[in-house]
Amino acid sequence: MVLTAFKPATEIQAETPTFLPLHPTLEHFRTAVQAAGFAGYWRNSLLVTLSAVLLALLVALPAVFAVGRLRWRGRTSFILLVFIAQMAPWEALLIPMYVIARDTGLLDSLTMLTLVYFMTTLPFTIVTLRGFLAAVPAELEESALVDGCTRPAAFRRITLPLLAPGLLSTSLFGFITAWNEFAFANTLIIKNQDARTLPVWLSSFGNVFGTDWGATMAAASLFMLPVLLVFLVLQNKVTTGMTAGAVKG
Repeated sequence: MVLTAFKPATEIQAETPTFLPLHPTLEHFRTAVQAAGFAGYWRNSLLVTLSAVLLALLVALPAVFAVGRLRWRGRTSFILLVFIAQMAPWEALLIPMYVIARDTGLLDSLTMLTLVYFMTTLPFTIVTLRGFLAAVPAELEESALVDGCTRPAAFRRITLPLLAPGLLSTSLFGFITAWNEFAFANTLIIKNQDARTLPVWLSSFGNVFGTDWGATMAAASLFMLPVLLVFLVLQNKVTTGMTAGAVKG
């Protein structure tokens, strides 16, 4: 993909392809950056993704505390439902989500898209953070309670800092999931072109005359770059976090 983005059109369409570009060019990147709506779509993707991840963390933290530290009727059933929700194919909910968005007036709205991404990342966030919370000894919170802390204060001051690796890993994987999502963005945003996101923008380089593969590859490279850079910088914490969250608890 990246190598094709640097190839001129004549090399891309040549009968005998070459692996490396013989005459590298930045023309395709200029075409992608100058495409209509590039800056707006970039802003929309960033806004929707960050909002969904933040909402998932805010809801998952008290849910994980309730599941990991409290004992209440229906706790096991709740955990089972979260696992089922995580395994469910979200594309199966595409039509119901469209109907809900249409009936509530949220069609062509970034708010609806944010809520959908929040819903898709929440089960994964709960499951992963539950493993991290199980690795934190409950005795630490009990000691804080003996010293006069309330239960919420003990969780905030003692447990929450220890959950930092889990928060980081779940945030990054939630970010990647929401950033790359195409089906809901293409279905729920129909008429309002200004509310589209980058995955949908990638499809704008095809028309009735064919596909501009050079511009498409350049746009895909630009779309991939933020997630790739973040992952490369934080890959050790992400890998450690995913392993810990998967095998503990």
